[in-house]
Amino acid sequence: MANITRYDPFGDFDDAFKGLFVRPLRFDAGQQMQIKMDVTKADNAYTVKAEMPGVKKDDIHLSVEGNQVTISGEARKESEEKKGEEVIRSERHYGKISRSFTLPNDVDEAKVVAKYADGVLNLTLPMKGKSAGRKIAIT
Repeated sequence: MANITRYDPFGDFDDAFKGLFVRPLRFDAGQQMQIKMDVTKADNAYTVKAEMPGVKKDDIHLSVEGNQVTISGEARKESEEKKGEEVIRSERHYGKISRSFTLPNDVDEAKVVAKYADGVLNLTLPMKGKSAGRKIAIT
């Protein structure tokens, strides 16, 4: 048995004109700025590369507690406005951002190295040495 479909002589007509007309600018106003990052592990340290475009070095905060790492910052909007200028579209994000993550091993906070250049925060997070443990006598 054959499927019955309705014939539309103008169905392909719309496809022929797609892209010929300028569409109004639209964007999702609900998008939020987020820190995108790569985390890698070497023999004795983790390396983190976190993208933080538009954030100044002085506005970045880093905390490490055990194996919990938190990166936060704030991108500030420039206050320069020109008379008679109308904003057509703005995709740059402003405001506070934060990201926390947990690593498999504790980090040696005293040996953490953080460098920031060109909108990328580079972290070297050395792992703490494993303790041999303590034998507990049962009395």
